[in-house]
Amino acid sequence: MPAENVPAVGNLDDDDYPAYTMGRAAAVLGITPAFLRAVGRAGLITPLRSEGGHRRYSRRQLRLAARARELVGQGTPVEAACRIVSLEDQLADARRLNRDMRRKLDAHGIDI
Repeated sequence: MPAENVPAVGNLDDDDYPAYTMGRAAAVLGITPAFLRAVGRAGLITPLRSEGGHRRYSRRQLRLAARARELVGQGTPVEAACRIVSLEDQLADARRLNRDMRRKLDAHGIDI
């Protein structure tokens, strides 16, 4: 469903809701729209598109772009920064999944 057709009510706490236009996202992060396009080309983030074709970004995507910008600011090439951020994000997801599975096993009295 295009971002413009998604009801905003109930999405205020959704980190994946595409609430930011490219200009607003760039302003919030203190970066250029070109940097957002670069991290998109590198595969770190894929913005949703409005019916008019405009890029829309979520808070989660903004956090990833901000982390990439931090690494680029330290001298890391954009493509490498995006790969690092992607791997960091995957590791965080894996740790969350592991923690959730351990809780479920503990709740069922299963010791690993």
